[in-house]
Amino acid sequence: MAHQNDPEVIKRLLSTPARWAVVGLSNNPRRVALSVSRYMMDRLGMEIIPVSLKGDDVHGQKGYKKLAEIPGEIDVVNCFVNSHKVGPVVDQAIEVGAKAVWLQLGVIDEAAAERAKAAGLDVVMDTCPKIEAPYLGL
Repeated sequence: MAHQNDPEVIKRLLSTPARWAVVGLSNNPRRVALSVSRYMMDRLGMEIIPVSLKGDDVHGQKGYKKLAEIPGEIDVVNCFVNSHKVGPVVDQAIEVGAKAVWLQLGVIDEAAAERAKAAGLDVVMDTCPKIEAPYLGL
């Protein structure tokens, strides 16, 4: 069965201050993750933790190469990676005890979403906080 986003989950995730690990976040201005993560920090009050292959620091925040390297709890893992690469990221989110995974607009992996839900994580797929927040008046 295809995943259906729950509007209440989206509202809760975007309106509750939290630690968001943003996988695929670098300083590349051509990547949408840079502007979306800035929006989440400035407009939604989220703590952003950059995660990328190089482990770049972004927005003055320390970067990491893997979710497992991040100290402390992770509330949401926001996935800015291709659909065919997101499954292992979701599995890492489950392993580190994240509370939710958010697969960005165009990122779809039904099997990974099912694994996350089965592990008790909230799942949002194929949308963007920057698109959803204005609908919620945030």
